Amino acid sequence: MELKLFWTEFSQKELEKIYKYYREKAGIRIAKKLVNGIYNETLKLKKQPKIGQTEELLKKREQEFRYLIYKNYKIIYWIDNKENRIEINDVFDTRQNPIKIERTK
Repeated sequence: MELKLFWTEFSQKELEKIYKYYREKAGIRIAKKLVNGIYNETLKLKKQPKIGQTEELLKKREQEFRYLIYKNYKIIYWIDNKENRIEINDVFDTRQNPIKIERTK
């Protein structure tokens, strides 16, 4: 059965920040292409939710966080079997200090 994708408010804001940054620095076309690429990468999860690797830095959390990589970004998610959905929690720029990844709620 195919799972639904659910973007948390935090992950949506991170995606918006990425869009705004690239719109300013590189133009609308590049910003749209990057954000659409990140979004489209998550569509794979509907049919294969466990394709992402386990996020080691978030192992202490209650949920089992996993991630996909798209360019310089980690798309962090977990599988919510109770709600029958995949919850996208963060889009993390891997060029940052890895310890910052713990900001994910």
